[in-house]
Amino acid sequence: MYKGKKVIVVLPAYNAELTLERTYNEIPMDLVDEVILCDDASSDNTSKLAAQIGIKHVIVHQKNKGYGGNQKSLYNKSLELGGDIVIMLHPDYQYTPKLIPAMVNIIGDELYPVVLGSRILGKGALKGGMPLYKYFANRFLTFSQNLLINYKLSEYHTGYRAFSREVLTNISFNTNSDDFVFDNEMLSQIVYAGFDIAEVTCPTKYFEEASSINFARSSKYGLGVLRVSVGHFFQRIGLANLAMYKKPK
Repeated sequence: MYKGKKVIVVLPAYNAELTLERTYNEIPMDLVDEVILCDDASSDNTSKLAAQIGIKHVIVHQKNKGYGGNQKSLYNKSLELGGDIVIMLHPDYQYTPKLIPAMVNIIGDELYPVVLGSRILGKGALKGGMPLYKYFANRFLTFSQNLLINYKLSEYHTGYRAFSREVLTNISFNTNSDDFVFDNEMLSQIVYAGFDIAEVTCPTKYFEEASSINFARSSKYGLGVLRVSVGHFFQRIGLANLAMYKKPK
């Protein structure tokens, strides 16, 4: 625990057998109380390996629910287990677990209720091997989102995120998409609900075993991001009444 707050790391996994153990071994277990892995119908031995290396809470989807569906299972389980600080870490070793203490400190000391590990602050993205088309798409989408959402972040597309319990219980994340755009819907909900967001510089690694979506899926994701941002714009100026922004019952 950190100052009496229960810390949970959640791992959204899909075919992560080759990188899971390396990621897990770097999680600071002296600070983390629980680790939860959700295996989204992998075709490899991700769930078996998770149990072998000591992950006590392993959720297995019999059918693939998508990246957003995976996160829904993880956040609901975290709340069920009494998590006060919940960190999402991809088990593909693209993001370093060594930033977990910094993220926990920021939320645990009540400086910010949300922390993002940004690949764009500094030169982490390109240095780590992010493809140029993804980098420029990231910059264009982030610029557009900052204008439409009326917030300022270096990027909205990182998969390294930490949340306080208050945030997770006050946004309707279960109404969001089961696809990749879930991440942006969640950030839109967080900003609309009035929660502040911190960012920390995060080095990243792009390599063969790390998960990545192809150009077609990236294009679909980009269009989804713009849809969410435009919806947020109309919601905040009072010309829309979207269910995703309603507080959960």
